[in-house]
Amino acid sequence: MTPYQELETRFRRLANLNDAREILHWDTATIMPQGGAEARADQLATLSVLAHEMLTAPEVKDLLDAAEGAAPWQDANLREMRRQWVHAAAVPADLVEALSKACSTCEMVWREARPASDFAMVRPALAEVLRLVRETGAAKAEILGCPVYDALLDEYEPDGRAADIDPLFDDLAAFLTDFIDEAIAHQTAAAPALDPEGPFPIAIQEQLGARFMKVLGFDFHHGRLDTSLHPFCGGTPDDVRITTRYDESDFTQSLMGVLHETGHALYERGLPRDWRHQPVGSARGMSLHESQSLLIEMQACRSRAFLGYAAPIIRQAFGGEGPAWDANNLYGLYTRVERGYIRVDADEVTYPAHVIHRYRLEKAMIAGDLQVDDLPAAWNDGMVELLGITPPDDRRGCLQDIHWYDGAWGYFPTYTLGAMTAAQLYDAATRADPGIVAAIGLGDFGPLLAWLGEHVHARGSLLTTRELITEATGRPLDPAVFKTHLKTRYLS
Repeated sequence: MTPYQELETRFRRLANLNDAREILHWDTATIMPQGGAEARADQLATLSVLAHEMLTAPEVKDLLDAAEGAAPWQDANLREMRRQWVHAAAVPADLVEALSKACSTCEMVWREARPASDFAMVRPALAEVLRLVRETGAAKAEILGCPVYDALLDEYEPDGRAADIDPLFDDLAAFLTDFIDEAIAHQTAAAPALDPEGPFPIAIQEQLGARFMKVLGFDFHHGRLDTSLHPFCGGTPDDVRITTRYDESDFTQSLMGVLHETGHALYERGLPRDWRHQPVGSARGMSLHESQSLLIEMQACRSRAFLGYAAPIIRQAFGGEGPAWDANNLYGLYTRVERGYIRVDADEVTYPAHVIHRYRLEKAMIAGDLQVDDLPAAWNDGMVELLGITPPDDRRGCLQDIHWYDGAWGYFPTYTLGAMTAAQLYDAATRADPGIVAAIGLGDFGPLLAWLGEHVHARGSLLTTRELITEATGRPLDPAVFKTHLKTRYLS
């Protein structure tokens, strides 16, 4: 085999190993008995070490130096192979194993600490995760020639840099300070949205979510829906696992959570099959991944068009009667702007403030400017600054998200970068095909998915994120499109 062919074989095996690890992560979050936590931590750590050893074997560097691509896809595949190798080669195997075990341990403690609202319970485990994350980031930063936080960010957002994100987020935070007030005032002047009366049985919520997943194009032959403490999309492109959580007093959040995760799943399923198990066939970073979930949830499924289609189905499912179940009222509910404590339940306007808040905190913690012991107080201070509210307890404060407790540091900015990207992609799609909105109003997502499939999903990691957005929309990421979307939806 040529050096390139040898690399393809090696990375195919590596992808299968990582796929197995993904399914174990799903199992941990959904159905694993609590008593299996210690054994599962060892299993995941072993798989992490095996994957690391496979990727950092001495011959890999020689193969990368010798390999040549024969076409653009192969050239891009080599680029992505080298990027993965650089991240792995910078970190010794014993640190990979230690961090994997620490994350597994911390996550399981978090699962008890969150409902108990007891940050002290998980604080030592989080401190250990942070210590190892800093050590990992420092090792990568030395090779990449960038600050430690950027080295961590680069794993989730290739070529992403805080120096580029800071001005975007500072500008958006300043915009949101006044805009949140304006949006709330605009809604207050109108008739308030009515909350449908519950309870809303979980079994019906689950059936309703599955029905809309099929409307969106989710293939249950290659995926499933389950329940977890924190909603997520995992698994593999051929076996996509999404989860949500339910509240019998409010069906609206779990339903949109399902649609959000379905957006992730559709992206995974739409990745180029010819490049399955190769780096170039993978999703192009997490900001683009989040753009796909937010485009489906925020741009499409919270629109008047979709809710006009969905309202009769929702009303029939719960046996609802009266004006609370009308499409206009459901639109009011799904576009209601409120200052809330929980990020995953936040509306489209306040959501970026939640993300900017976490981004600032995790940068400070990685830099050593904020200690773990001081996180709850700093969390509350930031919530006051950005949203004007103080969480009443840590469950609704610094314990609400799984990311840091599971070792995902540098991930948070991709949510708001994704929201900006979603607005720009949806704007481009509906300009290119004005029939998309009307089709959504009929429950037909085919035209939208066809455009996304061609311009985003099927591109995999062939292009850089900047190149893909520019090619699909005609310009690089422009936050003005996101601001225009918010003004149009919430002030008109």
